[in-house]
Amino acid sequence: MTAIDDVLQTVPEPAGSDITVEPVHYEHEGTALAGVLAKDTAVSGPRPAVLVVHDWHGVNEHVEARVTMLARLGYVAFGADVYGADVRPGDDTAGQVASSYYQDLPLMRARVQAGLDRLREDPDVDHSRIVVMGYCFGGSAALELARTGADLAGAVSFHGNLLTHEPSDAGAIRAPLLVLTGAADPVVPDAKVSAWQDEMRAAPGVDWQVVTYAGAMHAFAVPGTDAPDHGAQYQALADRRSWQALEVFLAEVFGEELAGL
Repeated sequence: MTAIDDVLQTVPEPAGSDITVEPVHYEHEGTALAGVLAKDTAVSGPRPAVLVVHDWHGVNEHVEARVTMLARLGYVAFGADVYGADVRPGDDTAGQVASSYYQDLPLMRARVQAGLDRLREDPDVDHSRIVVMGYCFGGSAALELARTGADLAGAVSFHGNLLTHEPSDAGAIRAPLLVLTGAADPVVPDAKVSAWQDEMRAAPGVDWQVVTYAGAMHAFAVPGTDAPDHGAQYQALADRRSWQALEVFLAEVFGEELAGL
């Protein structure tokens, strides 16, 4: 059993459910994209949905595990493809591919919007209750979509790079934000967190929160990551705590009850 399998099993499949996980092919301005959709087909009718944006490796088994976990929780979950159907970079080129989107934020935002549009096409999605979330690169992308003023119930970043904008467009954000970051993450040091928080403070209408996990490096919620010399390492405790924070956030913004609260 792999590390990703171990994480997947932390959310067991409910009795009587029929979770399907299927590839979805769509496009954005002529570029072929390939995402993955998960939902419980034993349930019918519109329900809350979550758009999941991949890290710098693109849509892979980690994205598939996360959308499966979300489907087991009762949501329709779609792993969006920002890069393109044929772009799944390895460690040697992932940084370069991700960087090209950080240098073209309008394209990054448009690709995430394309994923949101595709998710909305699913007949089981309640359009008024959609959250976007992502890991590393995907966390940054989720926050970038929120900055467009997109009609979202919320946006969540797992160890995403916290970008600030000059001039600021934070005032356009309509969705509550949840930022989950590592206290030992060299990619997102305290200075970046503070600068991002200062930008949010200057837009008093934005509902945001930041949770910082002690000892957690970059990619703390991506199973199998083990590059501490480069400041990136999976940490089971931070992964578990951040997923619990996500569940609480989703229940809040979707207007659901969560056991024990």
